[in-house]
Amino acid sequence: MHPMSLTSIAAVVGGRLADALDPEAQVTQPAQFDSREAIPGSLFIALKGQHTDGHDYVEAAITGGAVAALVTRPVGFPAILVEDVLTAFGHLGRSLLFDPLGTAKVVAITGSAGKTSTKDFIAQVLPGNVVSTPQSFNNEIGLPLTITMGDKNTDYLVLEMGARHIGDIRDLTQIAPPDISVITNVGTAHVGEFGGRQNIAQAKGEIVEALQPDGLAVLNADDDFVRDMHQRTQGRVVTYGLSEQATVRAVDVTIDGQGQASYTLTTPEGSARVQLQFVGDVQVPNSLAAAAVARAAGLSVQESAARLSEALPRSRWRMETNTRADGVTIVNDAYNANPHSMRHSLDALASMTGGRDQRSIAVLGRMNELGDDARTAHEEIGRYAAELDLDQIVLVGEDEAGWMQDGVRSIGGKAVHLPDQDTALDLLRNTLRSGDVVLVKASRGVQLQQLADALLQPNPDPVGA
Repeated sequence: MHPMSLTSIAAVVGGRLADALDPEAQVTQPAQFDSREAIPGSLFIALKGQHTDGHDYVEAAITGGAVAALVTRPVGFPAILVEDVLTAFGHLGRSLLFDPLGTAKVVAITGSAGKTSTKDFIAQVLPGNVVSTPQSFNNEIGLPLTITMGDKNTDYLVLEMGARHIGDIRDLTQIAPPDISVITNVGTAHVGEFGGRQNIAQAKGEIVEALQPDGLAVLNADDDFVRDMHQRTQGRVVTYGLSEQATVRAVDVTIDGQGQASYTLTTPEGSARVQLQFVGDVQVPNSLAAAAVARAAGLSVQESAARLSEALPRSRWRMETNTRADGVTIVNDAYNANPHSMRHSLDALASMTGGRDQRSIAVLGRMNELGDDARTAHEEIGRYAAELDLDQIVLVGEDEAGWMQDGVRSIGGKAVHLPDQDTALDLLRNTLRSGDVVLVKASRGVQLQQLADALLQPNPDPVGA
């Protein structure tokens, strides 16, 4: 973070200092909302949640080195008092973006699926000093936090923007107006909250509505909802995808035995071969979006292809692949799940097996926030998994797992339905053998990544032990 005094921060956020012995003390490090992450020079953001109140952890943050805290009430430690911490934090982010980060270009990314992987690709392909959203901190907290990670030497801020309601992305673009807006797709993630794909498209499109005439909209040509968003922006438009009409295309796509895709990157300026190190064919469009952004940044097609081929997964629990010493491969894709991402992950699992000593094992849990479509969506995923002729399907949980089992059975398939992660761990621990590939996939709220982590241990303990 560019150094700012407590006095300057208070002026920017419309607050006042309390218990600050040195009003000119400098905040020099990124903000933190977890007191355990506070370091010397940081600013602690005392957020109040459903179950915890950051004000109770200010002392721990100050002890860890935080210069001060952003609070709504005096806490007996150096602080900046404001009416609303989250609103004030947004004001700080916007202020930093315009000064001293005014020369940094903002690349904003949204979509129902693939945001984080696309963000990781873009962050590694762009030239210069790039700051990107950590993990999936893509809301009104994570956005200004990411901005505080930049400084006057930052060339690009790559910001993931999420939404659960119409208007959420519009609010985020008020904090960080984009120079380049990327939309991956319009799927069914959070469809229960939005009330339909039309509403999801309305929300996602706010990211291109925020562009100025000299801005650039990067749109997925293979998604009808996204492609039509060219009508909603005053910026220039470039498309990407497998479609022949796409400006930036992938042709001759192949998937190897590790589930990694290669293709020929084709642009109006030429073509070059790409070999991805991410797992899953869904990474092809994600990487194409990055290629379109790199093209706008002035990189040649050869440079873009080389950087895409070197890019590595940075975010945990997204097709995170590890092979145990005994030859069992665990694919941890338990960060989130919706019908779109479930299908792609199952496809990737099927592509990673096929040898004589290899077995494909899908361990699936609940998909959240599907509203009235939940039962049908889970049954369809069960059928889809069964149609892939996987060696074993393990369904973990209660109602939703049962619905998936109904889908499997509807086409004559077989699946094991287990009540919890511990029983699944016990089954897998006793049946896995060298060469097996195990996909672990569910929505974040299921916490199925714990099972994936336990499977990587030499002698797995019960989940959560």
